[in-house]
Amino acid sequence: MKIILLKDVKGKGKKDEIIEVSDGYGNNFLIKNKLGVLYTKGSKNVLDKELNVRQEKEDALVEELNEIKKKLENKDIKFKVNTGAQDRVFGNISTKQICDELKKKGYNIDKKCIKTNSNIDTLGVHKVLVELHKKVSFFINIVVSK
Repeated sequence: MKIILLKDVKGKGKKDEIIEVSDGYGNNFLIKNKLGVLYTKGSKNVLDKELNVRQEKEDALVEELNEIKKKLENKDIKFKVNTGAQDRVFGNISTKQICDELKKKGYNIDKKCIKTNSNIDTLGVHKVLVELHKKVSFFINIVVSK
């Protein structure tokens, strides 16, 4: 019996996969618990339409994020900090501070999208990776000065 999975099933497959299972398992577990539907031409057509709609939404999102990338790529974000003896910075620049600075400039980017290799705790220019989507990532420059 062929089943189209509606949800991920551990040990069997991921959502939207077409799998071959025994009749009893398919009817008594997968279909009964709404984890899958019987594979037919109609259900296959519905699945194909749904996948196409998802792909179009994904493409539109990537295109929109690429516009943001073009505007922000290699831009400088400046921070003025207090320093102590020998120009040592008090504290460090966090992803939340970078996120807040980007919001001031009109870009609503989640702090989880901002990846730093190490603490930004010295004066100078630091490259920071911004990963908006698995297909869209770029670097911005964080300039730390007195």
